[in-house]
Amino acid sequence: MTAAGTEAAATSATGDAQAGRQPTVAGVEAGEKPGRGRRVILWRHGQTSWNVDRRFQGTTDVELTETGIGQARRAARLLASLKPDVIVASDLQRAANTAAELSTLTGIDVIHDEGLRETYAGVWQGLTHEEIIAQYGNEYAAWKRGEPVRRGGGELETEVADRAAPVVLRHADKLPEDGTLVVVSHGGTIRTTIGRLLGLESRHWESLGGLSNCCWSVLGEGARGWRLLEHNAGTLPEPVLGDDD
Repeated sequence: MTAAGTEAAATSATGDAQAGRQPTVAGVEAGEKPGRGRRVILWRHGQTSWNVDRRFQGTTDVELTETGIGQARRAARLLASLKPDVIVASDLQRAANTAAELSTLTGIDVIHDEGLRETYAGVWQGLTHEEIIAQYGNEYAAWKRGEPVRRGGGELETEVADRAAPVVLRHADKLPEDGTLVVVSHGGTIRTTIGRLLGLESRHWESLGGLSNCCWSVLGEGARGWRLLEHNAGTLPEPVLGDDD
């Protein structure tokens, strides 16, 4: 979203608040349940110093920067308006501390699950992309082509989905009919989980694109399974109006 679009969204939300209205979410008031099935919000953690350095984190337990903490607090204020029923997070501190900001606002205890950790990347962890290209160029190129690669001798993307998607489904299955689950995890894990829940072949998961720090994607439960409602969002959505809503 452009800076102008972000400012407009913030102005709209402020206007609603001043008028005593909740911001609208997908055509309903944010304080109301949408009446359109269960929803899963997959929220990436805030910024870390390794993100800034473009250094592979994987399962290394890197903390949030001050910028990352601020991102988490701002995003949490928006997500709290969606009235989540359950919050589950990776146990790595960058995700756990991001989730804690939403927990503070909602009063909902965070459930931590190591199944939501980022992809284990073996010897790549701690290296920058430039260092990886210099030392493991062929492996890096194969990964970028979408080939199944154990980056640094670590996990395959399908193995990440094998452990993460069941965690999401287990908690989603316990939601009330129109409930909302917030999952706080990592960019790679979220992408593979979305791909698995949408039924996409693993070679197409890369087409989903990445998530910016503290942005999220939303899956909605439809008659034919889960569908992607938003991807890499950082503001509350506008209503979907049209023949395909």
